[in-house]
Amino acid sequence: MRRSLAPGAALAAWTELETGPIPGGGRSLRLVRRDDEYLIVVDGMELMGSHRSGSERELAALACAGLRDRAGPRVLIGGLGMGFTLRAALAELGPDATIVVAELVPAVLAWARGPLAHVFGGCLDDPRVEIREADVNRVIQSGPRAWDAILLDVDNGPRGLVSRANDRLYDAWGLKRAFWALRPGGVLAVWSGCPDRAFKARLKRTGFAVVEHRLRSERPGRTPHVVWIATRPADHG
Repeated sequence: MRRSLAPGAALAAWTELETGPIPGGGRSLRLVRRDDEYLIVVDGMELMGSHRSGSERELAALACAGLRDRAGPRVLIGGLGMGFTLRAALAELGPDATIVVAELVPAVLAWARGPLAHVFGGCLDDPRVEIREADVNRVIQSGPRAWDAILLDVDNGPRGLVSRANDRLYDAWGLKRAFWALRPGGVLAVWSGCPDRAFKARLKRTGFAVVEHRLRSERPGRTPHVVWIATRPADHG
C-alpha cells in the first residue's frame, strides 16, 4: 500500500503548498513538499510521490510494449498524477501515437504546469498528448473499440479512493465497458498498491486474458505493487 501520513505528526515535516477540491466528493487533494520531494495526499494517505515512480513507469511499459508495431495507436491514461506513466508511455510509443490523459481534479492539472513543472519535464507539450479535464469513466464510454490501451492509475488499487464513484471503473459493469471500449487485442492495464484476487477473477470473467505482474516496492519490506495486463482477445467479435 502507499504509505499513510496521518496523524499530523507525520505531516509536520512537510510544507503544504496548495490544496484542490475533488469534484463531487467534498474532499481535497493536498500538494506537500519536503526538501526536493513532493507528495500528493488525500485524507493523510500518499497517492503519489516525486521520488518513487518505478511501478508507475512499469505500468506504461507493460501496457505499451505490444503497441510498438501498431499503426497510429490510441492510448487512454486515467489519472495524470506526476506524469511518470505519461512520460513512460511517450518513450514506448512512436510519433504517430495519440495519448489522451483524463484527469478529474483541476488542481492536478494546474500543479503540472506550476509547482511540479520540473517533474513533468515538458511532456505535456508533446504533440502526441491530449489532456482532458474529465472523469476517465466517461471517456471510456465515449465510443466502442476506440482505444488500443487503457491505463488506470487513479486510485490506490481497484477501489475508489480519490472518488468513491471510481468504484464503477472496477466492478463487473465497469470492466465490461472497458472491454467494449478496447479494440480487439487491446489492453486494459491497472495499477494497484497490493494484490487483489477478487479483482483478478472479475477481469477473467469479463473475458480478458490476464497476466499479473508483481513489482517490488521501492520501500524495503513493503507489499509488492501489482500491474494487471488484461487483453481483449483479438478474435473476439
